[in-house]
Order: sequence, then C-alpha cells, then structure tokens
Amino acid sequence: MNNEKIIWTGAAGIVMVQNKILMVREKATKNWSVPSGEIEKGETPEQACAREVWEETGFKVKIANSIRIKREIVENYDVTTYYFKCEITDGELSYADPDEEIEEISWKTYEDLLAIQHDYPEDLEMLLSFFEESN
Repeated sequence: MNNEKIIWTGAAGIVMVQNKILMVREKATKNWSVPSGEIEKGETPEQACAREVWEETGFKVKIANSIRIKREIVENYDVTTYYFKCEITDGELSYADPDEEIEEISWKTYEDLLAIQHDYPEDLEMLLSFFEESN
C-alpha cells in the first residue's frame, strides 16, 4: 500500500457584508463553506483566493488581509489552506463555477452559521469571530 502523502494547497476567501458572511454549499456534501479551492500553477495564494471567490460567487474581490494558514492531514492528503479577508469590488451574485461543484450561494448570519452543516467544522470558531470584530 502506498502511504505517500499528496500535497494540496488552496486558498479561501472570507467576505463579510452587513454582518453576513458569504458562503457556498457543495453539491457533493450538501455542506457549507467559504469560497475556496486549489491554488493553480503560477498563482499566488492571494490570486487563487480572488479567482475562487469570483468563480464560485460572481463577486470580484480585493484581498484586505491574511487571516491564517491552516495545515492538516486529511486521509492521505497534506493540506495547506491560506485564508484571506476579502472586500467586494465588483460583480453580482452568480454561478460562474467552472467545476460545477456549487449548489447554492448565500449570505449567512451568526445564527445561520450555528445551524448549518459545515464542510470544515474546524473553521466555525474562526468564522464566528468575524461577527465579534464587527460589533
């Protein structure tokens, strides 16, 4: 059996407007997460974040700041995800997802985040902290 780890590096965008966070629901899992995806060859984490937010939600964003870097082992994957706080510069809510993995796009309140199923439950505390900062 091959125990070699597959390295996966991605970026995720946290977009908050009027005390709501932009979330997407995956077709495969039916769970919610912030827009995210793999960093493509030649991209910086910031470029990948902006591209993923646009592809998955229709919003053009600029990176406001780096939030954190999450590292974890998931089965045989060595995963690193860069999280960025983003600000909308243009666009409108639309499904431009080339991978066709997104089923729904929605703005979620603090209470919504407590009630929904998350693709990455370990991110919930971090997401809730944005509401505390904005109050």
